[in-house]
Amino acid sequence: MKINPKLRFQLFMQNSFFVLLFLALVALLGYASRDYYVARDITQSNRNTLTEGSLNVLKQMPAPINITVFASNDDEYRRKIHAFLARYQRSKLDINVTYVNPAEQPKLAQEAGIKSEGELVVEYQKRSENLAPPYVEQDMTNLLVRLSRSNQRAVMYLEGHGERNMIGVKSHDLGEFGRNLEKKGFKLANPDLTKLPAVPTDGAMLVIAGPQVDVSAVEVQKIITYLEAGGNLLWLLEDDNLRGLQPVADFLGLTVYPGTVVDMSAAQQGADVKVAFNGLYGEHAITKNFMLRTLFPEARKIEARGTFENGWEVSQLVEVAGNGWLEKGSLDKVNFDDKTDEAGPINIAVALERVYGKKGQRAVIIGNANFLSNTFVTNGGNMDFGINMVNWLAGDDNFITIQPRPLKDVNVAIPPGSLAAPVIFLGFRYALPILLLVAGVWLWWRRRKA
Repeated sequence: MKINPKLRFQLFMQNSFFVLLFLALVALLGYASRDYYVARDITQSNRNTLTEGSLNVLKQMPAPINITVFASNDDEYRRKIHAFLARYQRSKLDINVTYVNPAEQPKLAQEAGIKSEGELVVEYQKRSENLAPPYVEQDMTNLLVRLSRSNQRAVMYLEGHGERNMIGVKSHDLGEFGRNLEKKGFKLANPDLTKLPAVPTDGAMLVIAGPQVDVSAVEVQKIITYLEAGGNLLWLLEDDNLRGLQPVADFLGLTVYPGTVVDMSAAQQGADVKVAFNGLYGEHAITKNFMLRTLFPEARKIEARGTFENGWEVSQLVEVAGNGWLEKGSLDKVNFDDKTDEAGPINIAVALERVYGKKGQRAVIIGNANFLSNTFVTNGGNMDFGINMVNWLAGDDNFITIQPRPLKDVNVAIPPGSLAAPVIFLGFRYALPILLLVAGVWLWWRRRKA
């Protein structure tokens, strides 16, 4: 075909028009990307997106979040920080990030209490807290939860009767659970009811974690008075021996049955049959969308009917041992006896709620204290379930969520001094691009000759 000036001009106009349309499309896509974001995380641990727990926390924070990063002007280092914070910014658009070089503004860094390179100062509704590297999603989200709590009330726990200690380090204590509550913004307090005239009313709740000796009648009366005044309660039972707390059980309409839950499905998990795995969660705010497996060693059956005069609304939380039973005989040799034992499923946890004044009143009773002990609290969803209970009792329903977990990566370890590292580096940086370029030129040449 002979190309004359007229045809050349037409081709020029067509190509120019195509380029203009293409640039307009790119501009429109860029403009749309400011308000719309679509991504798919294909990494093994989903490390480029936030977990459900973090997303739910951000949804409960309506005000802007201001983050000041105290880092040197190293572009590579700042890019790593930006990559971490970008996951939060994509989920909450009003997260504002400012970078400050502490070497250039030492006074500002000193006033912010900066102690390490790359430290963050996170501010929300005039409250702030620092976060030092290395950055982990769980630490960042816990920090945001703490900043979200406008009223930091204490989690009080009964002590002095052999209870499981909320700050203890022994295997049967609840120290790990207590430390996680502190990370969530709660304070821990242990009021001495033998000296105080009453249980403090400014706490979020009172925790009774399996006393081993009888609680005195004077202390029991103070607990009853606390409940009558609208105090919240978390009661972790060891067995059917209430250790002097029968008046508290009567106030709640609670019945604790003798016997230990036996779960035959535990053997399939490689566990002792006295460890009960959850079979069914009840319909309640604590268990809403909660799908993690929990386990309860040596659990007890409990039941709460509430009392007519107190007006409790009762909800069953956890049923276990669907193919097990409540063993009322010796645990040395477990065999189901249909004359004495009770076939599963067995309810081991209840939540009670009633209208009291303007705030209402709540209580949770679990027929097991082992599941929050240092030995078992990190198994399955035990920690998450415990934190959900405390959040509900404290009235922080918005923070009842599956907690974010540390991400685990599959790393390739290359021994020091090995030739593999430089070979892999040179291969990906030089050999592969050159190979792709040669293949492209060869393919273009073949098509042209054809």
